[in-house]
Amino acid sequence: MAQASAAAALRRLRRPRDPSAALLSSRLHFCFPSSTSAEELHRPHQPKGRGASTTTTSSPSSWFGSHRRQHAAATTTRRALHHALSSAATASSESTPASQSQLLHFIKSAFGTLEGQNHCWLNATNGSWKTFNQEGIYLALLYESCEALDSHGKHSAAFGRLKYLQQRYSHLNVFAMQYGSDISSLAAQSQAVRTIMKEYITFPILLSDKDFTNMTNGACYFLFEGSKDHALITKLDGEPELVIRGMEGFSALSAEPSENVIDSGVPWQKEEVVKEPYVGSFRNMLLYHPGCVSVDEDGDHIFISDSNHHRIIISNSDGMILDSIGSSPGFEDGEFESAKLLHPAASFYHAAEDCLYIVDSENHAVRKADFGRRILETVYPVFNKKGSDIWSWIVDKLGFTKEDTSKREDVLNIQDIDADSVVFPWHLLQISEDDLLVADRNFETAWILRMSIGEKQDSVRGRAGVMELCQQMINERRALLKDVHMNGSSGDKEHSNLLEKIPCNDLVSSISRFEKCIVFCDTDGQRVLKYDLDTKDTSNIHFTNLGILGLPYWFVCPLERVSTWGHSVGQFQEHSRKVNVLPGRCNINISVDIPVDTELAAPLVESCIWRQVRGSGAEIADSDGQDTTSEKVGIAQQWYDEIDNLAFSEAAEEPAVHKGDDKPADESHRDQKSVQFTCAINVSPGTCELVASAALYLKIDRTKAEHQDQKAAIKRILQCHGREEHVGVELLTENRGDARDLVIMKPVHLRLRMDCADHPAGTTNKETISTESSLDISISLE
Repeated sequence: MAQASAAAALRRLRRPRDPSAALLSSRLHFCFPSSTSAEELHRPHQPKGRGASTTTTSSPSSWFGSHRRQHAAATTTRRALHHALSSAATASSESTPASQSQLLHFIKSAFGTLEGQNHCWLNATNGSWKTFNQEGIYLALLYESCEALDSHGKHSAAFGRLKYLQQRYSHLNVFAMQYGSDISSLAAQSQAVRTIMKEYITFPILLSDKDFTNMTNGACYFLFEGSKDHALITKLDGEPELVIRGMEGFSALSAEPSENVIDSGVPWQKEEVVKEPYVGSFRNMLLYHPGCVSVDEDGDHIFISDSNHHRIIISNSDGMILDSIGSSPGFEDGEFESAKLLHPAASFYHAAEDCLYIVDSENHAVRKADFGRRILETVYPVFNKKGSDIWSWIVDKLGFTKEDTSKREDVLNIQDIDADSVVFPWHLLQISEDDLLVADRNFETAWILRMSIGEKQDSVRGRAGVMELCQQMINERRALLKDVHMNGSSGDKEHSNLLEKIPCNDLVSSISRFEKCIVFCDTDGQRVLKYDLDTKDTSNIHFTNLGILGLPYWFVCPLERVSTWGHSVGQFQEHSRKVNVLPGRCNINISVDIPVDTELAAPLVESCIWRQVRGSGAEIADSDGQDTTSEKVGIAQQWYDEIDNLAFSEAAEEPAVHKGDDKPADESHRDQKSVQFTCAINVSPGTCELVASAALYLKIDRTKAEHQDQKAAIKRILQCHGREEHVGVELLTENRGDARDLVIMKPVHLRLRMDCADHPAGTTNKETISTESSLDISISLE
């Protein structure tokens, strides 16, 4: 029904519109810039790609192209720019030059200081606030603390535009400033942290207790150059031409792009090292901002977009995890275990193809997960793809790959001038057998994508038009909410109030009907809930089989950091040991004591353990583990023995998989106070190092019933230190009546250095003596 309604609405929107209405729409819509290079100011307009069309005339690229040609003369010299900025600032804001100078002085005084009497920085990843200097170009979003910007998605849209400009202009310093409230206020900090997680903010946010309302007239954009006193204030609903003109004039922004970028096939280049929001150890939750959910009722599958963990979790109705898509943040096709997503959002299961279509929000793309082949592919945008096998990689690295440069340039040029490129998509709906409707979070823009060819067929701009396309789907979701409100049990007031807090913009993709249940996401509580239509009760989905998720990508030591002895791994505690060993096989038994007031949520499995041996040692796989003795063995005989082992060894039988019928055995791990794992190493004379990481899935002890005790236990497990972590826990516990079912990932990091002496002398020079030894390593996570 939703498909038919959307298709009918699209046909109506394709009819000719009143030009005055189109002009009004273009004036009210904050368009995005398309390019910044000076050479493109006089580039003639080129036709769009095959099959593309636009429903309205408020295209950002055409608007931007025409206006920058009109103002090219105004930006020819820097003196003319500063004159234009001064005039524009006066016209766009009622604030006086003195008040702007006061605001600018305060912002510059906060540079280089994490916390002061009137300010503090949040989301300052790796000390990013330290990189701000007096020579850079800055664009800031200024908004009042606890201001009601969320009406019609203004708050989300404003941050989206700022993120776009940050990606477009590599030399632009971007940050946000939240002013007008006590920086120690939990409400003010909660607003900022919630925004960081929801909007996937990677730039810093400056909190200030000063009131700049009379200077900014509410939320606005603030553009300035660190070494100058000129500034430009533009309202959120004002003309973006002012920001664009100002940015084009700064010479630093027209410089060559950074060398540390790669071509991702989207209309701009992305950095190799993907920046992520900084919330400290708070991301060690099992789910980190579960933004969207979809279902396959026939296959008993629930698809959960674990957005800030950059993966799709697939479970059945009982919460048993069956599979996971995505390994780490990035943009890469491939097998489920190695493919990369960046803040995935809505998804749609196509039963005929046995595929899951996924909105890859921060990559501005639509991906397709083929369950038959277990491959993740990119549906849109279409660009030249290279082979994913090892031979293709080698050929590409050697420089032997042949590319059709004319075709590549044509693709890039089309993307540059395409006015309606998919930008920060969020919602997804199938409107015909071969067409998908993709919309941004605030329903300001929608795109029609043809699945079979991966091309954009149409676009709709303006909230009214997009809402008309999605109205049927929105009504269906509202009907589900109404069912919960009308028929929910009287004792389930907590979850009923939770549903009322879900914004209408997020409602479409965060709730779904599944068999006799209604499944919906709680992003503040970091959980997915299920409302039973028969019993009228709401409960958390308790996930099992957590080992399928493997070791989180941020738990693993990067190769360049394991070479330095004693270097800590990020923010995690590292346990370092030094031992002396003899040449030969060394069996290492590692025992980890879990923290007090906790219990294991799942047993430790091999997929949640990562090991690396460096130096004069080599790890022995389980299948290679043979019983050895300390007898004298010649080198030649050792070589022949290894060949015999490879030729005649039998493959180990895979353990039987139990589907949960043996519940007492499944729960036995809860009473364990320690876990063990092993590693076998062949050690040669010299020095070697074992680096091991493991992920323990923990819960709060079931005896902790008091709310304050649960909150204290969560902070102790996470080892909260920064503001973001403490505020995140406050948001978490505020939305959870009982946190004892919360699953937290606890990292274990061991660095074991082994010094090995020479082989003991044999009776002849042709013989060596190899021994077998054992080590017991104990680790406490307190």
